[in-house]
Amino acid sequence: MISNAASQNVRSPLTVQSANVAVGKGRVVIVLIVPKGLDKPYFDRNGVIWLKSGADKRRVNSKEELRRLFQFSDQFHADQLPTRAGIDKLDKMRFRDFLRDAYNLDYPKSQPELSRLLQNMSLATDEGMLNLAGVLLFAERPE
Repeated sequence: MISNAASQNVRSPLTVQSANVAVGKGRVVIVLIVPKGLDKPYFDRNGVIWLKSGADKRRVNSKEELRRLFQFSDQFHADQLPTRAGIDKLDKMRFRDFLRDAYNLDYPKSQPELSRLLQNMSLATDEGMLNLAGVLLFAERPE
């Protein structure tokens, strides 16, 4: 029943190990071992994320808290947040100097080549917008 609940009521399903431990005079305690999960955060069957805080648990209610959970589980990185700044907001001189000094590369000759390079360096999204790291490091006016 416990194994069934862990696999049916949690997304991604959990594998729970159990053992019966005799504690005297015909009494048995069920010991549950829940291994540390790899797919954090976990959702209940209604899509709610619960956060354990000491002996209590509570729902995750804010976007910021959800972002922290994803970042903590290494599924999301704040520097990769997309922005509304297009690649045209790039400080071309600063980026050119960086490419030359760090990688001994020339500034790309075409817009598609520049876009692909920024994406490969995790500085822009697939849609051609600078992400937070791209803005902070190489935008003309990061503010």
